Amino acid sequence: MEVVGKARNGEEAIALVKQHHPNICIMDIEMRVKNGIDTAEELKDNPCKIIILTTFARAGYFEQARKAEVFGYLLKDSPSQDLVNSIRIIMAGRRIYAPELVDMAYSDQNPLTEREDQVIKLVADGKNTKEIAGQLDITTGTVRNYISVILDKLEVSNRVEAVSRIKEKGWLK
Repeated sequence: MEVVGKARNGEEAIALVKQHHPNICIMDIEMRVKNGIDTAEELKDNPCKIIILTTFARAGYFEQARKAEVFGYLLKDSPSQDLVNSIRIIMAGRRIYAPELVDMAYSDQNPLTEREDQVIKLVADGKNTKEIAGQLDITTGTVRNYISVILDKLEVSNRVEAVSRIKEKGWLK
């Protein structure tokens, strides 16, 4: 294995991948300028296989990384030999994810109905009750009822917390 470059942020990583054409690019989630998920998304059609190596064992990040088609999502507290083995597995054409993230992803399902999902996505877009009602062709009272149910289901006390929770969980599509 040979290291062909080291980037300080996502934009540098993209430039280095395009310049050196590596087989694997290992990056963190939280990087300056462009985060690891956005960088992986931009490199999705590149033959370079992306591995996220991070301290963040969050279902939302994991789900976003999977949507960006990363080949690996590993945690930094794993032994270094695990990273080496994972690189070999990925080079053989398989994907590898930290087991605790897989467990978390499948045990933590979105409790919202399709309509509640529509409402919270509009809230996340910054729409107010009246705008949501108009867009979904329902009354403002019905929107308020949906929001109340959403807050209860997500176990939060306001819209901002609700949007934060669905982003954290990876449920905002």
